[in-house]
Amino acid sequence: MLLTAIVVAFLLYQGREALSPFVVGLLLVYLLNPAVERLTRLRVPRWLSILIVYAIVVFVIVQALSFMLRPLVDQIRTFADDLPALLGNLDRFYRELDLPPAFRDVIDDWLAGLSAGGGIDLGVLLPVVNVTAGFVSSIFGYLIIPVWAFYLLKDRRELTVAVDRSLPPEWRADVWAIVRIVERVFSQWIRAQVFLGITVGVGTFAGLLILNATVDPIFGRFALLLAVIAGVFELLPIIGPILAAIPAVLLAMTAGPQAALAALVLYLLVQQLENNLLVPKIQGDAVELHPSAVMFSLVVGGAIAGLLGAILALPITAAGRNVFRYLFRRLSPPMEVAATVPAAGAATPAAGAASA
Repeated sequence: MLLTAIVVAFLLYQGREALSPFVVGLLLVYLLNPAVERLTRLRVPRWLSILIVYAIVVFVIVQALSFMLRPLVDQIRTFADDLPALLGNLDRFYRELDLPPAFRDVIDDWLAGLSAGGGIDLGVLLPVVNVTAGFVSSIFGYLIIPVWAFYLLKDRRELTVAVDRSLPPEWRADVWAIVRIVERVFSQWIRAQVFLGITVGVGTFAGLLILNATVDPIFGRFALLLAVIAGVFELLPIIGPILAAIPAVLLAMTAGPQAALAALVLYLLVQQLENNLLVPKIQGDAVELHPSAVMFSLVVGGAIAGLLGAILALPITAAGRNVFRYLFRRLSPPMEVAATVPAAGAATPAAGAASA
């Protein structure tokens, strides 16, 4: 059995690039299953419940895209048109900074190398090329995900019963306990990420509009684009908010030091409110990991499965931690109860042993 599990794990690892669409499909099944179950309890046929949920999801996505797509495309086009002027303003901002001469020389040499083409190692771009090629090759796999998810949702109960019957009787309790542990972690993570992504995006958008009215109009010109970036990068804990703040701060630098400081304060404020107010209430302790463990998980997950691996690294690590705790306690021998030593004259040795 152990050898079979090792062989299966090795084969799955070798085909990890082809598995990405099915991982996304499992997440889709998990998100849609509660709505399907509610409709089924209302005596709606299960296949019809799935189609109704599909129709609602497609309608919401189309409406969201119709509301956001045109302004987003306009802001991207505006950014591309203004890029030369923005780069000129950014260079002017850099020249006006009071930096130490040695530090400025290092930056100037690095920028000169980039402009000459000698500062970019093509080997660094190889992972990007590989990820892009893998995405193009797996795009056909994503096309079958709705159909694949439909059959999983339709036959979910039958599949669960079949898996339960295939398990040895003495394994069933532990297997389903582990499944519930993993389900709890992923349910809290999915719910938290969807809510946090929307909340951070809306909060960033509102903050940029406030800065547009109080600091500089540059924030309003690209508010939706920066808000979408902030919401999407929320999928990557710790690193994502930092990456999302970089374009906003660089863009604000083109308007001057005051705008750059305002952008930095805004993103720090949003991040602090998220970490101290939202995350503890939504995720609880199920996905809570030390920052060092989060960073390690992101790097390893990204190296194994690219962007999707980095996104799923946190819940997988947290679920693995909880499963390890369960198995450690489950497999640990019961602690022996030490016999108490009776006090002198209080009881006989036999009575003390019996009492223990």
